[in-house]
Amino acid sequence: MTTGWEAAVEAQIRSAQQRGEFDNLQGAGKPIPGRDLPYDEGWWIRSFLEREQLPGDLLLPTPLQLRRRIEKLPDEVRDLPTEESVRAYVAALNTEVVAWLRTPTGPRVVVRPVNVDDVVRDWRAARERAAAERVAAAPDPATVPVPPRRRSWWPWRRR
Repeated sequence: MTTGWEAAVEAQIRSAQQRGEFDNLQGAGKPIPGRDLPYDEGWWIRSFLEREQLPGDLLLPTPLQLRRRIEKLPDEVRDLPTEESVRAYVAALNTEVVAWLRTPTGPRVVVRPVNVDDVVRDWRAARERAAAERVAAAPDPATVPVPPRRRSWWPWRRR
């Protein structure tokens, strides 16, 4: 037995079908994705991360996020232009680590502040290696052919 509002909803659906409002919908006639997979409680969060193209690291607890950022630190500072910017980046990360150490939440994971001087030393070494590779890969100026000089064809230049 249906109630009055259920009958009204069904009537609206039938009239929309007759008008063709459900024709040519995206995914019409295709199977529902993930229908054959076993039930997963976190399906909605996984689909949200995929749809919004967000990294899965956002779901990690704070200490694990900090550890992941410390592991990726050499890659993060590689393209920074100056030593001051590297020091500022590491100082900001260390501020977050110290703030977490003062009021730890989440799992007990060892997280320590990063030594700024070690990061700067590694940054300098990486820049020197990259510069040496660029010099080694650059062609020798003596072997590069020089194009012939063109004569000027402007009439006021002729004499």
